[in-house]
Parts: sequence; C-alpha cells; structure tokens
Amino acid sequence: MRPQSLFPLFADLTTLKGVGPRLAALMEKVAGPRVKDLVFTAPTGLVDRTHRVSISDAGDAGAQMLVTIEAEVEAHIPRPTMKQPYKVRMRDETGWLHLVFFNAKSDYLRRMLPEGSRRIVSGKAERFASEIQIVHPDLIADPREIEDADLLQPVYPLTAGLSINVMRKAIREALSTLPDLPEWIDGPLKAREGWLGWREALLELHAPQSGLDLEPAALVRKRLAFDELFAHQLALKLARRDRKARKGRPLSGDGRIVARVLEHAPFAPTGAQMRAFEACKTDMDSSQRMMRLVHGDVGSGKTFVAALCAAHAAEAGVQTALMAPTEIVARQHAKVLTALLEPAGVSVVALTGRDKGKPRKEIEAQIVSGEAQVICGTHALFQDSVEFADLGLVVIDEQHRFGVSDRRKLTMKGRAPDVLAMSATPIPRTLTLAAFGDLDVSRLDEKPAGRIPPDTRVVSGERLHEIVEGLKRALSKGERAYWVCPLVEDSDVSDLAAAEARHHMLSEMLPQARIGLVHGRMPARDKQKAAEDFRAGEIDVLVATTVIEVGVDAPDATIMVIEHAERFGLAQLHQLRGRVGRGDKPSTCLLLYHGQLGETARARLEIMRSSDDGFVIAEEDWRLRGSGDPLGLKQSGLPDYRIADLAAHADLLELASDAAQYETAREEVFAGERGEALRTLLYLFERDEGVRLMRSG
Repeated sequence: MRPQSLFPLFADLTTLKGVGPRLAALMEKVAGPRVKDLVFTAPTGLVDRTHRVSISDAGDAGAQMLVTIEAEVEAHIPRPTMKQPYKVRMRDETGWLHLVFFNAKSDYLRRMLPEGSRRIVSGKAERFASEIQIVHPDLIADPREIEDADLLQPVYPLTAGLSINVMRKAIREALSTLPDLPEWIDGPLKAREGWLGWREALLELHAPQSGLDLEPAALVRKRLAFDELFAHQLALKLARRDRKARKGRPLSGDGRIVARVLEHAPFAPTGAQMRAFEACKTDMDSSQRMMRLVHGDVGSGKTFVAALCAAHAAEAGVQTALMAPTEIVARQHAKVLTALLEPAGVSVVALTGRDKGKPRKEIEAQIVSGEAQVICGTHALFQDSVEFADLGLVVIDEQHRFGVSDRRKLTMKGRAPDVLAMSATPIPRTLTLAAFGDLDVSRLDEKPAGRIPPDTRVVSGERLHEIVEGLKRALSKGERAYWVCPLVEDSDVSDLAAAEARHHMLSEMLPQARIGLVHGRMPARDKQKAAEDFRAGEIDVLVATTVIEVGVDAPDATIMVIEHAERFGLAQLHQLRGRVGRGDKPSTCLLLYHGQLGETARARLEIMRSSDDGFVIAEEDWRLRGSGDPLGLKQSGLPDYRIADLAAHADLLELASDAAQYETAREEVFAGERGEALRTLLYLFERDEGVRLMRSG
C-alpha cells in the first residue's frame, strides 16, 4: 500500500492552488496528470535577467535582445485613440525609453509603475523610429522587493494555451507540497558523491543558477537521476530474487535427443552457441525457473540454441512454444526447427492468425494432446482456444517487440515454464542493465566458420543508374539481390509508393530479371509467398520497404542495396546487411545516401563501412543516438525516465545496479527504517507494479 507521505505527490493537478480543469489538461500534455509529474519536470532552459544595462545600451543591444534595466518611471502617456497603445516613459542618466502596452488597464499600470518610483523591467528591447521601446515587458518589479535569484527564471516545456508564467507558478505550488521522505541512498555513498537530500535536490533542480545546472552532470541532476535508476534496478533485482526463491521444476533429460540434433546438424556449432546452451541446460535442470536472454550478432545462430533447448525440453517430456513477432518469421522458424529437430524425432508445428477452421482445430488438437512438441507462432499462441498438454519452455524471439503483458499471457499457459528470450540485435551493456537486469544473459559473440563479411560501400544516390548497371552484370552471373527502399517515417502509404515506384523502375531497366515486391500492407499469405519464392531462387531481385520486419531469409542472396541509408539507425542497417553474406560466397552491401550528409549520418555510415562487429556497432549506435529508445525497448520494460539519461548517466546505472544488488542481498529487504525508505522509493517511482509484472519474464 502506498505510504501516506506520498499522497500529496500523487494528487491530481487540480488540487494545486490556481490550477483548474482547463490548465490541468494543458499541463498533463507536457508533464502528466499528477503533482509529482510537475515536480519531476526538469527545466530545459534558463532566462537570466541578472545582467542590467543602461537605457542607451539597451538601444544598442540589437533587435529583439532580452535586456534588464533599472530606471525611474517618468510619465504615463494614455493612448490617444483605442487603436493606439498605452505608453510609460522611463528614464535614467543615459536616456529614456517607452514601455508599450496594448489593451492594458491604466489603473493596473499606474499601480505597477507609479510615477517617480524606480522599477526593474525586463523584456525584448527594440528601436521603433527614433524611440527605444519594450513591448509588454516580461517583468516589472520594485528593486527593494526583488533579489537576483528572482531574476533567474527556469524554462519548461509548454503547449498551446499554457504560458511560461502559469507553468512556473504551478511548479512553485507543487514544490510547496514536497514531503520530507526517509533517505533511501546509503549514507557513505551520498556523502562520497556530495549529494543533497531528495527534497533539497528537487528544490535546487527548479532554481538553476547557470546553464551548467541544466547539464546531466550537475550534482542535483545526478542525485535525482540516481533515484530513478536505483528504483528501477531495485525492482529488477527484487523480481530476480523473487524468481530465484519460487519453485520451478527441474527439466532434466538423458541427452539422447540433443545428441541426435547435434549429429544431424548441417554445421558444427560455435563455441558461443554451445556455451549458451550449456548455461540454459543448467538453468533448466535446476529447480528454479529459467529467465535467460540470449543476444548476439546477426547470423550468430540463436535459433540453433533454441533448437537445442527445445530438444532438452522434449527429453524432459514437456512442450516448447516459440513466439515470434510476425507470421512470416514464425513460419520461417517452424521450417528451420523442423529441419533441425524432426531427424531427432521431435515434432514441430506452426500456429498463426491465418490458420482458420478445420486446419486450426487439427493443430490445436495436436497441441493439447502433446503430439506437437514444439509450437511456433505469433500472438495466436496465447489465445483462449489454445491449450497445451504440458508447456515447459517458452522461447520469445525478438522479445523487445512484445510487451510485458504479452509475455505474461504466454507463460500463464504452462506450470511455471522456463523462459528463453532472444534478441537478434546485440544489446549495449547499458541497455542490458537497464532493461534486462532481472534476467541472466548469454552473449553469442562468434559467427559460424567460413562466412565472409560483406564488402560494404557508401555510395551517392546520384549514381543510381551505375548501380543498376552493376546489378545487371551481377544478375547475369546468377547472383540475387535485396533492394530496400527509402524509409519514410510514420507513413505506410509513402513507403508503399516508394517501393512500387522502385519496383517499376527496376522492372523497366532489368527486363530479363524477375523482380519481386514485399511491403507492409500486403496480406500475410502474399508476403509469405514472396519470401518463399525468393528463397527458392524464383525471384532475382526482391524490392522491400524493410527486410527486417519481413524476416526474409535467403542464404544464397549476395547483394544488398539500401536507399536513403542515412535515415536508418546503425542497428537497423546492420540487421539489413546481415541478410547477405550468410554463405561462403563474397557479398556486397551498398549504402545509398542522398544530398549532403550531416556529421552524425556521415559517422554512422563510416562505422558501417569499417566494421562488421555487431557489438561494436551497437555501442556506437547507442553513443551516436543518445539514450532514446533505439531498440524499441519501452514496451518490454525500459522505463521512460524523467531526469535520468542512460547515455549520460551510464556510470550512475552501474552504481544503482550495485546498490540494488547490495540491498537485495539482505534477507529482510523491507525491514526497519532502511526498508521503509526503500519501499517509499519504489512507490514514488511506481515500481511496485513493475515488480509484480516482471515476474512473468
């Protein structure tokens, strides 16, 4: 139950003085619906009005420059007509200027600016004809009642209809509700880092004194970033500890089926594959549930590791379910696993959304009877109509593309099944800690022997016709190619138009070639057919909006052309490139760019040209793109941090992970004052719900 001390922070914004339903709705757009959301909305800028200038200097400051002056109010000049402005003349020893107001009330202005008084005013100065003027000054104050600190004003995110002054006032009101909370950071760590207490740090966050206070390296930001990271790491470690404490069931086998799979495999497994399988086997043999992530480079053989795990599960007499993000990938997995497992006597079926009527019922009957030992599918696997005889192992491919609730639904189909998550993208260490700190991790850092890395070249799009001519020569030698069309963000229609236009152009320029087309708006059955035709060699060039999502696998393809490569992230480019170079033939990847390359885009393409190591590329992608969400991990449990920046605060993440590990090593984590402080931290950052959800893997 949420501690009572946190109630004011979780109150609705309308509980703040001066914030009604209309303003609350606007503030919710930029911050969130509760008081704590305002409190954790960090300033994005700073308006410094502390530097005062004379009136003559204000006139020389340049058009629309922000100035602060202290001068005497000389005279009020009421507007001669309704269409003209009200003016107030101010004077110092260097000259005079006019404050200009439209539609202002004269009695209010006379109260704010009494004739003969001295006032500080701040705003944008400009010359109008021969006059210096400030139109609607941002600040009017009595110099006896204002300090320099009041002239440093934080800037916050805004939306239409929400002014900066209203936002500042609401945040000041929210800060006045801050409770004194027990300290959850270990005393020696807090002292060593020189951090303030939680409440003091938040007050200082909203009172920056210079631009340095807005940087991620500022002490108060580091303190508050650590709090966010610590809360999430604590939740992950608690979930991991909870899993270790819960009884699973040992899935032991005699090794005969695994031996037959290895005997009939068309290749010798790499050392990394066997190490990953041995780690999984140890997990499965134990009485604790396996929760393991296997990630590796493109083509490093994650599916083979999954096949060995499924074989071990079959030895133990339980079923394996493999959930894939798309139907085409699910069916591709079914084909590969059938080839690997059926010679060892393990039956494999596929179940996806396209299976209807009698065929679907037949597949479901095989699953519930236990005749089907390995079931590959999509979201269809956790539909109510699908029942398993005894689901003991869940394999989740491209697991970052599934939400926590999706994974939970599938694991609920069995009796505490073991879970193996797979990622075809190497995950940087920072992200591994941030998103998967509750999982054991195996890394596939070897590729099968004999593979030749693609020759990667960066080419201007202006040489398109030369590239097509080169493609014509390659096709005449029996080679086949992928052609990935320009990526147009948030527009399936634009993607489709680009793909169809390129398909038409290539069909005209290469009349002897068989040109195929795949795009996201095609029916799943048509996509499947195009993938199978390309794999079978019945298509020479496959034009696609993106091959990653399609999951087309044609080991004999040797050419990859990617248009507008500068628009893709490094991880995507590496995934695309990984579709070629899977055999023992030389392959080529052409990265086409258009227009002038920016510095980041140029660096990105240069990394692709110079490296084929997916782990190096993943780290560089992380560095170049910043924290963001490069792998789409938000839905898989990566928090949307308010102050922490995973790129800038990677060292704090390590610190938070270590601190969480230390705290959860104690038998009674939530005992005593220390335990109450940790409980408060989890509730403050709403990680109490995260702990419950993450038990599903």
